[in-house]
Amino acid sequence: MNSERPVFIEKQYLGREWIPVTIRLVLATCCFAAYTFNFFTDAQNKADILAVVGFAIIIISILMGFLLHYRTRVLNKSVLIDGLWTTRLVKIDLNSIVKVEKGEYSRYLFNNPVYNLHTKGAIRFFAAGKEALYLTDRDGLVYIIGTQQANEFLRAVQEEMKK
Repeated sequence: MNSERPVFIEKQYLGREWIPVTIRLVLATCCFAAYTFNFFTDAQNKADILAVVGFAIIIISILMGFLLHYRTRVLNKSVLIDGLWTTRLVKIDLNSIVKVEKGEYSRYLFNNPVYNLHTKGAIRFFAAGKEALYLTDRDGLVYIIGTQQANEFLRAVQEEMKK
């Protein structure tokens, strides 16, 4: 078996969460509606800006669907998380992990995408989904990694920890 091949890979994208997509589409719809109602008035020049903004919102929303926020890999008894251009590789050594559990990422309906956010004794990684893996190390530091494939991620981490 090749040890250079990851046991688990997941890619999280910025623009694929349904709530922010819905918000952006509602904003674009409002721009187009205001453009339509202002089209027949004397404020034609000002109404054209609303159409441009509506199209810009839709184009940005489409582009964000292809923008990688971070990639999670389980490889060689470690979890590797790397993100956008300016982010650094985060390597979590599974030899130092004492507890692994699957749980809900947050009780809030809206969650902002985060990468390597240090708050309240935890380090968070999140882009989309409702579930997360909680990895606790020997020092009590908790890594909260949001995932859309929680069962597969948990299985991969547990397999790597047994090696």
